[in-house]
Amino acid sequence: MKLHTMYPNEGATKKRKIVGRGTSSGHGKTAGKGHKGQNARSGGGVRPGFEGGQLPLFRRLPKRGFTNARFKTEYAVINLSDLNKFEDGAAITPELLKEMGLIKNQLDGIKVLGNGTLEKKVNVKAHKFSTVAKEQIEKLGGKAEVI
Repeated sequence: MKLHTMYPNEGATKKRKIVGRGTSSGHGKTAGKGHKGQNARSGGGVRPGFEGGQLPLFRRLPKRGFTNARFKTEYAVINLSDLNKFEDGAAITPELLKEMGLIKNQLDGIKVLGNGTLEKKVNVKAHKFSTVAKEQIEKLGGKAEVI
């Protein structure tokens, strides 16, 4: 196979639609925008959800209840099986987890979950622990310290 013999698959590429160029293209003169009016003008058109002055759907529907979504606490989670990467007796902190690439960012804190099994004695400092994770860390002689 040589570069000059390669070509895209059938139908993989399309010719760009060119508007406002003569009459033979079918998109000349008004360029498919009709005559005058709001949509024919530069920057014209209406915002998403606009219904021509009719009360929009998002305003017609009832708003109910309370949502705490903007203020909820989101934890960066790590599993017990991931803690096996550390040596025996290591002190694991959020900074160390980030440095090793086990978590991308700390968010509102770090929560240790009990997925997998832990084979080493480690001292973990985190913001939250699941009950299973805490039990397993302490069973092996380690410490689960809440920051």
